Amino acid sequence: MAAHPGDSKYIPGTYPKRKRSAAEIASGYVREWDEARVEKKGKDFGLVEFPATICISRKLAAGAVEIADIVAEKIGYRVVDQQILQHIAISSRLSKKTVAIFDERYPGKLRELVNLAFGEKSFIMSDYTKQLFSSVYAIAALEPTIFVGRGVHLLLSREKVLVVRIICSVDFRIQRLVSLMNISGEEAAKQIRELDAQQAAFFNEVYNKKDASPYEFDLVINYDHFKEPRSVADIILSAFREKFGLPETDET
Repeated sequence: MAAHPGDSKYIPGTYPKRKRSAAEIASGYVREWDEARVEKKGKDFGLVEFPATICISRKLAAGAVEIADIVAEKIGYRVVDQQILQHIAISSRLSKKTVAIFDERYPGKLRELVNLAFGEKSFIMSDYTKQLFSSVYAIAALEPTIFVGRGVHLLLSREKVLVVRIICSVDFRIQRLVSLMNISGEEAAKQIRELDAQQAAFFNEVYNKKDASPYEFDLVINYDHFKEPRSVADIILSAFREKFGLPETDET
């Protein structure tokens, strides 16, 4: 979602290069998956095969989506950030369509995956949580994806995922919002506190987690010590290729 000078409220995933809204991007993705479904209808896919996936965890307003977009451009992946995933999960139409496409390819496997990951808890999850988890599994299997946020790395097999944690100081995030949203430092700090509280509440309610252990991640990057998002993207690319045995390319 694009930012404009004078906007007063930060929306996760906001930065100037993103010109379309999360709703537009999400609808476009689901439409493309549905069109591809016609070509593959009737094919026996057997076991669910998840392509190598990148999951980026971060504090909100750290700039992770911009980094993810750089990585995605180099390896031909989709970026599904918090806002896109949230839109799919809460939109009954998009959520049902995404799950239906997955179910057609892998009949009965979605419920099996959710139950395997969460056992008895899967039967008492809220409708939103079930739709969120189902959407994650469906998206991850339908197309090579970089997920940003929503704890997606806690759902997918670690053998198939490069999990990256981007950390930075509160001052870094405040200054980023000041520059991005054209607001005061005081307002930016207030929004950061609100974002952190919302994020903590989400992880407590959905995953019953209060903290992110460093052992959850393959790579932790302190963004305070890098000047350009491209530098961080290059580190992630290198780790991705190393973990999954992918060759280097000549892309710049």
